[in-house]
Amino acid sequence: MKYPIAIEIGSLKKSWGVVVPDLPGCFSAADSGIDEAIENAKEAIELWIEVALEKGMEVPKPSLITDLQKKKEFKGWIWAVAEIDPALLSDEIERINITLPKRVLSRLDAKAKKAGETRSGFIAHLALCA
Repeated sequence: MKYPIAIEIGSLKKSWGVVVPDLPGCFSAADSGIDEAIENAKEAIELWIEVALEKGMEVPKPSLITDLQKKKEFKGWIWAVAEIDPALLSDEIERINITLPKRVLSRLDAKAKKAGETRSGFIAHLALCA
């Protein structure tokens, strides 16, 4: 998934500002230039999506850059695209195979049981809460 980002040019004294117009309140900044600005925007987008999904919000689809460029508030800004792994939005179940020492597996199962969850559910819960 590719989100257009608007980048406000920085300088030696001013950070590069980044706004993701399709995701309200999603912004970022960088000190060392456009490459860092794009990378920081990717991280901001991923965090925005994670929080939105946790709150049950719908994640907006990306707009066309040409449509966003028409907005007055971005006059003079540079446009780029931040590519995000579409798996971030997927609730599709995927079967995996992991290898653990028996002692670790035993502890995992005990903790899952105590939490009232399945092994898979417990692992997923740990990953989402970490």
